[in-house]
Amino acid sequence: MTRASLDKQPHEVASMFDDVAANYDLTNDVLSLGQDRRWRKEVAKAVDARPAQRILDLAAGTATSSQPFARAGAYVVPCDFSIGMLRVGKERHPWMPFTAGDGTRLPFRDDVFDAVTISFGLRNIQDTEGALRELYRVTKPGGRVVICEFSHPTWKPFRTVYEEYLMRALPPVARAVSSNPDAYVYLAESIQSWPDQPALAGLLQKAGWSKVAWRNLTGGVVAMHRGFKLQESARTAGS
Repeated sequence: MTRASLDKQPHEVASMFDDVAANYDLTNDVLSLGQDRRWRKEVAKAVDARPAQRILDLAAGTATSSQPFARAGAYVVPCDFSIGMLRVGKERHPWMPFTAGDGTRLPFRDDVFDAVTISFGLRNIQDTEGALRELYRVTKPGGRVVICEFSHPTWKPFRTVYEEYLMRALPPVARAVSSNPDAYVYLAESIQSWPDQPALAGLLQKAGWSKVAWRNLTGGVVAMHRGFKLQESARTAGS
């Protein structure tokens, strides 16, 4: 599978990420011109992990995104459906509780995590709404979700340049630095077909999340969405 227009079969997407696991973090750094590090810092601020909190980092890959939460003293669970990614991550961070899991059928009980987060992975899950409902299910009442995902630049001239980069410049760069450049062609196409900022906010609300808001990063190349799972009393009062 290399075309974003095809159904995202979980085993095919997992296999694609298995193939790029070894150099994934380096490739992302090159392709984003170093911006991915800034984006992850903003996610860490938004999640605001505290000591002893339980954090689910879904689509964590090699757990690069999980490190700020661990450094804050939280108990963070890196979860991914790519076994190749998890293996590379376990080699780098052997103390972390890496967990294999499908975002639409998470292997956790209800109301477990103080915060759930997913960076650049929701786009690759076959059932977006199902994944948002699962994240809601495993979050404690009063908990929060932070989603960082590629989105749509808000300034039309910049959006045109960005789309040209995705489809013309990204593939040759990926061929130079990645072991599976076709995977990055798929990723470029999946970015273009992804819902815009208001549409994703609507999906979050539909899944049950409250106080949904988003913030554009790098002119909307990336958007960070946040939401909360209300306490039971607040949900009852609002019904």
